[in-house]
Amino acid sequence: MADLEKRTTAAAPARDADVQTNDIEGLPALFGRLSDGVTTLLDTKLSLLKVEIKEDVSGYISGAVKILIGGIIAAVGFAILNVAVALFIGSLMPETMDPAVRLALGFVITGALYLVVGGIFIITAKNRLAKQDIVPNRSVSELRKDKEWLKKEL
Repeated sequence: MADLEKRTTAAAPARDADVQTNDIEGLPALFGRLSDGVTTLLDTKLSLLKVEIKEDVSGYISGAVKILIGGIIAAVGFAILNVAVALFIGSLMPETMDPAVRLALGFVITGALYLVVGGIFIITAKNRLAKQDIVPNRSVSELRKDKEWLKKEL
């Protein structure tokens, strides 16, 4: 009977040691899961950042294309209408002027008019483009929240 009691009491500490060993072995597994979770979270945040940057880049490309189109339209308009309007303005000058001077004044006045119109179009497109925000606010906000969460957890 004394032998039986020794076996029972001896077995109990072994179980406690096994539980402690399992807890210790489970700790690295918990850290591994935590690091996997943090990695997954950061991957998700980086994916969101990539999507936002792509959206912003497409907005900038769209604005740049509009500016380019505006410049081309202004140049073509300047070239074609300038000739017609310059000839018309030149014909309005007094007959006493030299014909070359009359045409030159017609071209100068018309050129100035088209430069103003093209400049207004380009400035309008530039201002629209300047209103677009460079910083991906949603990603920055999420990363700040994650930073605070990690500070609290660690």
